[in-house]
Amino acid sequence: MACSTVRYGPRVTQEIGQDVGVLGAKKVLVMTDATLATMRPVAAVLESLTQHKVEFSVYDSVRVEPTDSSFKDAANFAKAGGFDAYIAVGGGSVIDTCKAANLYASDPEADFLDYVNPPIGKGKPVTVKLAPLIAVPTTAGTGSETTGVAIFDYEPLKAKTGIANRALRPTLGIIDPLHTLLMPERVTAYSGFDVLCHALESFTAIPYQQRSPRPEHPLLRPAYQGSNPISDVWARHALGIIRDYFKRSVYNQDDVEARSQMHLASTFCWCWDYRAKEYKCNHSLIPHGLSVVMTAPAVFTFTAPFCPERHLEAAALLGHDTTNVRKEDAGLVLADVLRKYMSDMKIDDGLEALGFTTDDIPALVKGTLPQHRVTKLAPREQSEEDLAGLFEHSMKVY
Repeated sequence: MACSTVRYGPRVTQEIGQDVGVLGAKKVLVMTDATLATMRPVAAVLESLTQHKVEFSVYDSVRVEPTDSSFKDAANFAKAGGFDAYIAVGGGSVIDTCKAANLYASDPEADFLDYVNPPIGKGKPVTVKLAPLIAVPTTAGTGSETTGVAIFDYEPLKAKTGIANRALRPTLGIIDPLHTLLMPERVTAYSGFDVLCHALESFTAIPYQQRSPRPEHPLLRPAYQGSNPISDVWARHALGIIRDYFKRSVYNQDDVEARSQMHLASTFCWCWDYRAKEYKCNHSLIPHGLSVVMTAPAVFTFTAPFCPERHLEAAALLGHDTTNVRKEDAGLVLADVLRKYMSDMKIDDGLEALGFTTDDIPALVKGTLPQHRVTKLAPREQSEEDLAGLFEHSMKVY
């Protein structure tokens, strides 16, 4: 089991110049996206760096929901700059892109697929020394500031995959809850479902001691560990925060307490012709939190028979009375709880509402098959027929 280093509190961003000084960095790359580049979180970082006389450059071309091409563009910029430290200011897309840029700048001769998760890439362990990376998350969703994982869409196969190694984990996560006050309603909702689904996935994952075979070397140990005593504590706590603060955070943009709590819960856990409202980008986009929650009712109905107690406890933590619920109904109950949250947050009615049809199911299954980093953590194995059924049952949610 491994943990991360974070600093939490309002306005802790102003300390980042001092943090870079402690690292001894002389030339820093600040990475963000085009929208955030004009907003207060980035300004706060740059002001602190300027105040403490830190030399920096800014890369503001991160793609929201990154691809292999956008990862490569960022990596090329990093390689050319000769930076000795990185600061990522943004959501999961920015932080993940910065992790990848740091990796490939530290190993400039590597082929892109060398480090990408199998079966798409070679999944080589990271043995090169990476530069320090400080992550400043501005959304309450991915928890990327605490993980050694960088997720992207591999365009040649239309599959979501990633790079996973503990070496990628940020040196420090700066959790400044005031940044989340800038999130619009839909961004807050989709980010919140990212937290919710991550917490449920963590809590219901196969236990860490049941993963086999044991890697031949510690460097080969996967970044995703499976459920364990430490992650259980945080997953339970995150689900309780979601129960108490999720809806408040979505519909009250100035509710500092609710948005701060959801930001903390995010730290605890970790396309198509559809453009999400309130996301400023020039390409089709289904936000990650929206994409995972669309299939969540079907998925947790499917996995419940293999650890019903966990599914029932999760439903209870989310506010449902499970006193007289039978174990065999655990999946149905948790699915109903999820549908209630989705309805409250005005989530579209299933994959059909995002532009998918049953004709797309074979392509969706094909894109899911390479995602071993998550599918292998599920408490129940899945065949291609199982995956097709999950997508079919997710065409409509309500």
